Amino acid sequence: MKRKSILLACLVLIVSGAFLTGCAGFHFLSGGPSAKNFKKPHVTLESVEVSHSFGYWYFSKKVKPTKGNPDNVGAPLELAFVFNVENLNSYPVLLEDIKFTIAFEEFDLNTVNSTATQWIPPGKTNQIMVPAHFDVRQSLLSLLVTGGFKLKAKKTNVWAQLEKWWTDIPNYATPIYVKGGAAIFQAGDLSEVATFDAVFP
Repeated sequence: MKRKSILLACLVLIVSGAFLTGCAGFHFLSGGPSAKNFKKPHVTLESVEVSHSFGYWYFSKKVKPTKGNPDNVGAPLELAFVFNVENLNSYPVLLEDIKFTIAFEEFDLNTVNSTATQWIPPGKTNQIMVPAHFDVRQSLLSLLVTGGFKLKAKKTNVWAQLEKWWTDIPNYATPIYVKGGAAIFQAGDLSEVATFDAVFP
């Protein structure tokens, strides 16, 4: 009886070992995530949508408002950037973070990111929408700090440039650039960064 128990225990160990080895072999053959077979997903800009536009206006804090406290405030402009994310791998990958700088024409005005994670199935393409908020006041400050020489070269001034953007962008008449884009992907123990740039329209 004791001998049978020993033989049975040995048989269980052999079967278990074969099962584990088979699983490992299957994982290897199925092309699981590895540094050798990982392909960085493609991130491309599908469109830029004008979520909200409120015209062009600016009030100095010297102007007394009908209600509330005076301040330097300008018209907001809200955009939504829609990206296609194509998984070139034979296994799912996780999009963890996406970040990029936005420029109106050649002027960098904002940097945004999204940490809304999503799984992209193998060989499939998902979409992600990243909102971006602008307003005349903050864009004014940005241009005054970094855009002086460029504005002078264009023979224009900060107010004329802002009015042009806030008037043209809702009609998709100004090129909007996505610069220095970086998307972080994870698959198994791997973490990789895919870079991208784009212009719309």
